[in-house]
Amino acid sequence: MKEFPFKEQALGHIIEDKAATCGDKIFLEYENGETVTYRQIDEITNRVANGLRKIGLKKGEFIATFLPNSLDSIYLWFGAAKAGIIEVPINLANKGTYLSHILNNSDCKAIIIQRDLLDRLEAVQDDLPKLETVIVRTKPGEDGPLPKLKFKTVEYSELFNNSSERLDIPLKGSDRAMVIYTSGTTGAAKGVLDCHSKIYLSAMEYIEATRATENDVFFTFLPLFHANARILCIYPTLLLGTKVVIYEKFSASRFWDQARKHKATMFNSLGAIGQFIYNQPRKENDADNPIRVCAAFPMPAEIYYDFEKRYNLKVVEGYGLTELAIVTYNPWDKPKPGSCGKETKSFEVRIVDEDDFPVPAGTVGEIVARGRLPWVTALEYQNMPDKTVEMVKNHFYHTGDGGYLDEEGYLWFKDRMKDYIRRRGENISSAEIENVVNSHPKVAESAAVGVKSELSEDEVKVVVVLKPGEKLPPEELLDYCAERMPYFAVPRFVEYVETLPKTANEKVQKAKLREAGVTPGTWDSGKAGYKVKK
Repeated sequence: MKEFPFKEQALGHIIEDKAATCGDKIFLEYENGETVTYRQIDEITNRVANGLRKIGLKKGEFIATFLPNSLDSIYLWFGAAKAGIIEVPINLANKGTYLSHILNNSDCKAIIIQRDLLDRLEAVQDDLPKLETVIVRTKPGEDGPLPKLKFKTVEYSELFNNSSERLDIPLKGSDRAMVIYTSGTTGAAKGVLDCHSKIYLSAMEYIEATRATENDVFFTFLPLFHANARILCIYPTLLLGTKVVIYEKFSASRFWDQARKHKATMFNSLGAIGQFIYNQPRKENDADNPIRVCAAFPMPAEIYYDFEKRYNLKVVEGYGLTELAIVTYNPWDKPKPGSCGKETKSFEVRIVDEDDFPVPAGTVGEIVARGRLPWVTALEYQNMPDKTVEMVKNHFYHTGDGGYLDEEGYLWFKDRMKDYIRRRGENISSAEIENVVNSHPKVAESAAVGVKSELSEDEVKVVVVLKPGEKLPPEELLDYCAERMPYFAVPRFVEYVETLPKTANEKVQKAKLREAGVTPGTWDSGKAGYKVKK
């Protein structure tokens, strides 16, 4: 695999290089069977780059993309990069003030939007003083008049009716490439501004961690408006000169049939996806599949080895953030299930106390990291200098995550610092409660949060989704918990729900659960007279 020097790490240079060396080899395959070669992606995205310039966008300006997973979303990503335009992919769940905040905070002059999302833009258009142009992507079968918008409106197809000649725009690794907004689970969404080199170096770390090769076939169903699918799937595919298969959405029940159909060998598991796959009914042919590596962020320790054995593959577990990409990963030959592995060659990792002093091995504190190389971290939070200052203190990026390093240097994630629950003088990790609850055979998934109590500290509430057809009395669940966790960590409150609120990237929105507190449907062990055995 070719490695690119700093001055050639801009995405446009890499696309052009791969078009020359890989030619008619297939690069992209969509779920409907449509394919795009390396030569074609270069030509198509040259047209898009010229089209974006034609509508008035210049190098260094911002364009939003509000699109579902599709080949078009990649054309726009690559085309904008070639034109030196900074792309801002937007989460499809956004609407109202969430949408207007991103468009205003990012300084976007234009947006490329799916037609069926136009009503969301119309609803906030009076709050968008910086937006000038709306480019509308229409799917077959969508017709009728467009909403009345005050912006200049352009048909998406016009971007492709342009020259396929390369734009002569100087680009290098340190140039700004894209802004990816965090899910907003801890407040207003922050735009993570990345340069080309950061994205390139992150993809290279992924390739090393997973031992991916030019013979692999990548498979992604994760949303392309987030970092994982882009930086840790599409980009490694490009660098290796191989193929990636793209689906619009994830399906646990159809996952293995899809992987077999496309002969996929690599996929990334994010959030609870690995657990969802594992929870599917066992089949005799589970091990008969082409997947050889699952890169997991994370993989529950209790199913780690059985997941590998059942599906005949290798799990590589890592830890990363949008701001830093991959910080640690488990060594291929010496993993520790449940841990996040060891620091990569790009990052130094420490655990610090509240005063930023390092703590001894085995002591829980905040996970902080800094780059060993130039350009491996985000440049800043877009138009949020105060948040950027908070992000880096004493030369280290502060993750807001709690964890510890063991004697061998393996990182163990405990929880988001804000998700620690203070109860009866003890700090309790919500993740540890969830691990126990999720191990119950009748439970599909859960989320533990601290809710206000009559005391100054919190009470623990667990919100539970049961497997289809299952019933579980709350007393039985607490008995199960009491056998597997300290008495002070056993939840007082239990609520059963059909689904947990999540971001599009499968992160549970605990802020919503905390805000809901003790709902009318919540069972209270205190009022029920339930006593936890100590």
